Amino acid sequence: MTSSSRYLVSVTRLIPAERQWLFDVVADPAQHPVIDGSGSVKAARPGGPDRLSLGARFSMDMKLGADYRILNTVVEFDEPELIAWRHFNGHIWRYRFTEAPGGTVVTEEWDARSARNRLALVLLRFPQRNRAGMIATLDRLAELAAARS
Repeated sequence: MTSSSRYLVSVTRLIPAERQWLFDVVADPAQHPVIDGSGSVKAARPGGPDRLSLGARFSMDMKLGADYRILNTVVEFDEPELIAWRHFNGHIWRYRFTEAPGGTVVTEEWDARSARNRLALVLLRFPQRNRAGMIATLDRLAELAAARS
């Protein structure tokens, strides 16, 4: 299921896996390139935390046309239900984990409501591109969970 507004995109999927295990995958920056469906997350930068927590700062090697690095700060953290980090522009990547019959409902959100350059993000079609990448990310997370079983 997907929903979106001009500055908020949300994708939800039921994944047949334990909530804590799914949370642990997302809380591990080294796993971000494994689950990233956008193709833009390349690697966790050395020197960052092995596991995210509130206030943790971590950098990633990225590629969107050109290679670059991005610094993130964890701004929301309620284990095993919620984790979110903010980029330099102020937009937030958020994951919610809710127990459900058959597994865990995972919701990924791209929230640009607090971004400094919101209009530029919309004009560059980030909401549409991110929606497609988020669907693929949740597919990859489900594949990782299935391979684990």
